[in-house]
Amino acid sequence: MSVLIVLLGVAVGLLTVLVFGLLRTHADILRALDRAGISLDETTGTHAAVAVRPPPTGPGTSGGVVDIAGTVPGGGPVKVALDGRHHTLLAFLSSGCRTCQTFWEAFTDPEIELPGVDTRLVIVAQDPSHDSESRLVELAPTGVRMVCSSATWQSLDVPGSPYFVMVDGASRTVIGSGTATGWDQVKGLLTQAVLDSAMEGSRAHGAPSVDDALSAAGIGPGHRSLYPDNTESDDTESDDTEPDAESPS
Repeated sequence: MSVLIVLLGVAVGLLTVLVFGLLRTHADILRALDRAGISLDETTGTHAAVAVRPPPTGPGTSGGVVDIAGTVPGGGPVKVALDGRHHTLLAFLSSGCRTCQTFWEAFTDPEIELPGVDTRLVIVAQDPSHDSESRLVELAPTGVRMVCSSATWQSLDVPGSPYFVMVDGASRTVIGSGTATGWDQVKGLLTQAVLDSAMEGSRAHGAPSVDDALSAAGIGPGHRSLYPDNTESDDTESDDTEPDAESPS
């Protein structure tokens, strides 16, 4: 009888250690998700967003972001070239990611508003060896370019999905990147990144001064539009008027 009691005590002790280990692992996972800006609390209806990170500095960015080469889900090889006509928003999504489902659904809207001007959307998934190709075919939104390219994930140091990278096609540089659990947050983050990049570009190239802008509009010193009360023109006329000649005596 005493042996059974001892064995029962040992079993209870082992189960206690196991339960505490599972709880600790669960807490570590929740903390990691919280640091990534992903909330699992679906009752609040809120979406936590991560601020835009500095541009990645991986091997694929030292000479600018390279063209995206991979395969079309269920199809053959494809290459998406980055050019100066567009900003390109790279959406890194996975077929089995629950948070990604929000974005798969959002991108089915043909009228979806993208951050920036003349921005095109490209969904980048992992290679078929790392994701379900049949599921990707089902999820692929109509009219949106989609490429399976694990190499692009690696070159841009993508930490996981969902993740978004905005590329300036003219300079092939990353001007913003980040993640969130809702499209509105992603759009807001990257719109701000595009605006910040535009302001930095203006300063780098020398923004026109106020005098230059007025001169380009044909407005120079003494122009009537600069004196709405016509005080300058009145003074000028009085200074230019010659005194009446004295009548001969």
